Amino acid sequence: MLFPLCLLVFFVLGFGLRALRFKGPICPPDEELPKGVVDMHCHTAGIGAGGSGARISEALRSSWRFGVYLKIFGSSKSELEEGGDVSIMKGISQSIAESTHVERAVILAMDAPYDRKGDLDEAALEVFVPNRFVGESVRGLGNLAFGASVHPFRLDALEELEWSKENGAVLVKWLPNIQGIDPGDESFAPYYRKLVELDLPLLTHTGDEDSFSRTDNALGDPRRLELPLSLGVKVIAAHVASAGVSEGQCNVERLLEMMPKYPNLVADISTLTQFNRKRYLPKVLRDERLKGRLLYGTDHPLTNTPMVSPWLYPLRLTLSQMWSISRTRNPWDRDVRLKHALGVPCSAFEDSGRYLGM
Repeated sequence: MLFPLCLLVFFVLGFGLRALRFKGPICPPDEELPKGVVDMHCHTAGIGAGGSGARISEALRSSWRFGVYLKIFGSSKSELEEGGDVSIMKGISQSIAESTHVERAVILAMDAPYDRKGDLDEAALEVFVPNRFVGESVRGLGNLAFGASVHPFRLDALEELEWSKENGAVLVKWLPNIQGIDPGDESFAPYYRKLVELDLPLLTHTGDEDSFSRTDNALGDPRRLELPLSLGVKVIAAHVASAGVSEGQCNVERLLEMMPKYPNLVADISTLTQFNRKRYLPKVLRDERLKGRLLYGTDHPLTNTPMVSPWLYPLRLTLSQMWSISRTRNPWDRDVRLKHALGVPCSAFEDSGRYLGM
């Protein structure tokens, strides 16, 4: 009898404290839920099945992360071996076709790391998802678009950028922390000029990265983007630099300080609802320097993990909202409804497609 009574007291006190501290959404949500949304930050994966050419490092393959990654992609090693790596993209396409709110997604390639001689750096390779595989696969999947990835140390980097544009790429994606790319390297100037010539935005990870077995987080410092920005490249700072510190200053603050100076700088809100980044969400949604400069992305498949859940927001969402959102089966609809309920403006949902001309 004592245990049930203690449990009752615990819940009563817990709900009472929640009622006293309840804050409501970060910003007043727009009345209508958005539709026709473009997710401009969506990953795929592969192990080389079906001749994709995709690869992952032995360290990652032997890590506990490998099975988890495939599971949150909705796949498994045996399924990839049977249906080929393209089966992940087919699954994404099907899920988006069933979404009420999201209409298209940009599937991101991930180039291998290269050294300054232009040789592929096998020792540093974590994940490799080739441009040819992604670019050719999305042609038959009408609700997916091609996001290229071209390492600037490649001897054929400029030619690869041209091939990517000719084959439908809507942006170029970097993850400097694992690809060994310093965006401030002066030798990249011709590469940046080619991006401007081709009108290809650069979507680049900013802030720390902790999803892989090895990273160089100094390369995620937003200040390193000043060179491409000064040369006129349209830069999308992934995750609004919402992790880590550079030179004693939070990376998100460093990025915010850059916004007034560079009108060609925008940011995506992918991962901002994750438990390890959500503390930055109020700042991002309320800061005037980001008004009209936010784009919608999910960083799929991370939205398929407990790291992104409405139950992480008991002081922002009502019990009814948390229950309803958590019961939404489609992962894209669940993500849109969570971000909308927290106060992400419709402009962010709408501007991703408009920005990319989709």
